[in-house]
Amino acid sequence: MTFIRWKMFNNQIISLLVACLCLSRSVAKAFIAPPSTPISTHTKSSSSLHASSTNEGFLQVSRPDGTEHKLSYRVVRPMNLSSQQAAPIIALHGGPSIPSNYLHPLEDVVPYRSIVFYDQLGCGKSDQPTDITQYSIGDSVQDLKVLLKKLGVRRFHLYGQSYGGILAFEYMKSVASDSTNNEDDAKCLSAILSSAPSNVAQVEGEFVRLLDELKKTHSKEDGEELTDAELEALFRTNHQCRMPEMPPKLKEAYANAGTVWRGTDAIKDYVATPPAEGASRMPSSMIMRGEYDFVSEECIEPWKSVFNTKFLRYKTMKGCSHHGLFEDGATYGELIDSFCAEYD
Repeated sequence: MTFIRWKMFNNQIISLLVACLCLSRSVAKAFIAPPSTPISTHTKSSSSLHASSTNEGFLQVSRPDGTEHKLSYRVVRPMNLSSQQAAPIIALHGGPSIPSNYLHPLEDVVPYRSIVFYDQLGCGKSDQPTDITQYSIGDSVQDLKVLLKKLGVRRFHLYGQSYGGILAFEYMKSVASDSTNNEDDAKCLSAILSSAPSNVAQVEGEFVRLLDELKKTHSKEDGEELTDAELEALFRTNHQCRMPEMPPKLKEAYANAGTVWRGTDAIKDYVATPPAEGASRMPSSMIMRGEYDFVSEECIEPWKSVFNTKFLRYKTMKGCSHHGLFEDGATYGELIDSFCAEYD
């Protein structure tokens, strides 16, 4: 997740955050029918007990100006996509523009369910138009609706990690506010927002506070300031991913992030707001984060005031930070699967 308003910081901090969150320096300084175009169906080769088949392909989305783009998707356990006992999970990655492959370990810790991954426009195997007008949260919500229709998904659980949680909320808000919805439309049974802030400016401020704390608590004996590399390593191992080394899948995703619509400058003014009065109820949801996550308790608390759901649960994963999926995968997967099971 890349929630920093870069132009607020001096050159040292800019250098740190470019390295830590894998943003380009230029951005940092600025601060259904059957699945279309199937690629392949194969069996995953893995040491996991839940090795599974996958279906990969592309689908087409469009913009109000008529421009068309292709999005890449990957369906794990496609035979279970229409299961009435264990509805599929639609996984929304973070960023914006961090490709979805870092979420693939979900298939190892959430057994049996079908899981749909896709690269949002601007990253991964999906098209990456250079025209910034082709990107917005609203457009991404519409793309998600197209995905559900093209894959023929009727019942599902929504999962969003980091920025993906913002997208999940805005999708549910859009559906709740649409009076034209009918029983034939795809139904979201529940939603999970993992390490998702409700206010981008607020989490930017939290990031700065945490950096200041690290500087104060890890000062050198000779009085010299921490180097960029030292501060980067401290932040990562304390608040981003509390593992000795960055997991390969996570490292790869950050290194191959999109370059057009990326980071907080793309969504710098975002503040979650409730659906309009009279909107239908949003699905029951869970807001989760890691104990040491830079998306702090203060950053997720406001979700309570914007969800119009009957049930909103909060969960903090002990010992984890922003990427609990890697830090404690078994617990992370159990939390997700058990919550979904309550609403199947």
